[in-house]
Amino acid sequence: MQYKSIDFSKYSSFKIGGKVDVALLQNNFEKIDEYYLIGACNNTLIGPNPPKLLMLDKQYDFIKIENKLLKIGGATPSGKIASFCKKHNIANFEFLSHLPGKLGGLVAMNAGLKEFEIFNYLHNITTPFGVKKKEEILFGYRFTNIKEPILEASFHIEYGFSHEKVAIFQKMRANQPSTPSAGSCFKNPQGDYAGRLIEAVGLKGKRAGNMEFSKQHANFLINHGKGSFEDAIFLITEAQKKVFDSFGIKLELEIVILDTKTKTLF
Repeated sequence: MQYKSIDFSKYSSFKIGGKVDVALLQNNFEKIDEYYLIGACNNTLIGPNPPKLLMLDKQYDFIKIENKLLKIGGATPSGKIASFCKKHNIANFEFLSHLPGKLGGLVAMNAGLKEFEIFNYLHNITTPFGVKKKEEILFGYRFTNIKEPILEASFHIEYGFSHEKVAIFQKMRANQPSTPSAGSCFKNPQGDYAGRLIEAVGLKGKRAGNMEFSKQHANFLINHGKGSFEDAIFLITEAQKKVFDSFGIKLELEIVILDTKTKTLF
């Protein structure tokens, strides 16, 4: 395999992590189960002891219309998808203009905003082991059971790009901090909001070193500059412990922690 050296203090949205040689997935699919697949790292916290990492090669960055389906490579950035759909008057992908990431990661976690989710118009995915139809995949709120790298995903096409929806999604994001973070730290528990729970236990604005649960949105763990992995883990664990002690609710992580020596409560 070929490798690419990545400085995660610059590459990841958290701006945390060291330099790591990451394997490139091209056309050789042997032994890929030994690696953890990463994308744009917009929801990823890299620790000092990361597992063996793998990312899709640039050959999987593409968009095309074929057989009345929108086919998108797994390495394609969300902004590129949103721009393509706007240019070609394709509907239902407007939310991607305000949702960072690459297609593979977005599909793997069923990313979305409110009821607008990437799975809504999915037809199938292509992995190194073949094609899977949507009906063969278990999925839900910010969850799928996809374990293989997503090389390509195909979507049903509806026409009529909506500028009104773009404005709505922009308004949804207006209360979220622009300081480096990985988006929502925890998934919203059923019938409640992680941000409300974090604020209720007194952790909104709680700071450890240069890491903080944002005063603007409590469910955003932000980095004020050169924040450390250890301080991020301390705050995550503190939130899980205090919310569970106060409400009996287990806050499940929405971000991904990649460190072989670190565990959180839940």
